[in-house]
Amino acid sequence: MLELITQDHDHAGKVYVPVWAYYSSTGQIKPLVVKIGDENYTIDRILDVRPGASRKLGGCGIRYLCRIREQTLELYLEENRWFMEG
Repeated sequence: MLELITQDHDHAGKVYVPVWAYYSSTGQIKPLVVKIGDENYTIDRILDVRPGASRKLGGCGIRYLCRIREQTLELYLEENRWFMEG
């Protein structure tokens, strides 16, 4: 199970995380790896991408529904920062 380390947050529960992503010449962004704590997790599959807001924490941006090691993770790109719900 992915363990969330609540470091680097501005809002209770909003966890900003480093993400390695592919930026295409057409402007598409595809997250490839997310760092949670001391571990890097490869994103196995992007299940859905849409404009959205965190239901728990607020904040608008692009929501990426990701599959990592048979688990589903909501990853958000808000302006130029990535966060997850912690």
